[in-house]
Amino acid sequence: MKIIIIRFLQLLYRIWFYLLMSIPIVILFPILLILTVSEKLYPLFFWIARNIWANFVLYGMFLFPSIKRHQEIEKGESYMLIGNHISMLDILMMLKVSKNPFVFVGKKELAKIPIFGFFYKRVCILVDRSSAKSRTAVYKSAQRRLKQGLSICIFPEGGVPDDLNIVLDEFKEGAFRLAIEHQIPIVPVVFLDNKKRFSYEFFSGSPGRTRAIVMKFLNTHGLKSSDATQIKLHARQAIYDHLS
Repeated sequence: MKIIIIRFLQLLYRIWFYLLMSIPIVILFPILLILTVSEKLYPLFFWIARNIWANFVLYGMFLFPSIKRHQEIEKGESYMLIGNHISMLDILMMLKVSKNPFVFVGKKELAKIPIFGFFYKRVCILVDRSSAKSRTAVYKSAQRRLKQGLSICIFPEGGVPDDLNIVLDEFKEGAFRLAIEHQIPIVPVVFLDNKKRFSYEFFSGSPGRTRAIVMKFLNTHGLKSSDATQIKLHARQAIYDHLS
């Protein structure tokens, strides 16, 4: 009986999450639509996503962000943000990490989520990981946004591992090659509680603190594309050490 009650509460919690995600988007729909007409307006869209949408969902779920920073993100600078990926909360928490506008590179499947997906596909860089042509297009789109002075966020695992027992999957090199090419710092972020608070496993989740650690940035100045593998392995090990 106890298990049934817990499962029922977790089901309600998950439904509540999707309601909270949708409510601000529906209310602000006309404004958000205008802000997606031109890429020049994206910083305003980002401000709303970070300061209104993310806060509304997190605090509405009784989730309380706690961010420890080993180094501060400087206003007006471009970065490559990376992090471990195990939850929808990763998107919300990454928005809390950086005041500097950044663009997510994410899987195209999320565009199918009702309401959220409508704007997701308009402002994010979508990737079909099964298509080499798509990956090339993503690379070019990310280059364009970096030249506009924005930052980029990529979850280098390439998605959420099918096996939820995996602590941290292997990293792909795209984010690191892009960071080296544009000589921008890599910002490793560790999400410590998102898997526990709201994993992709349907019957899961609970209110509480959601901690993130912004680690010391990885400098790419003077590095070449051939250094991508080494810095990728270094970044993964640094994140893994905090999770294990």
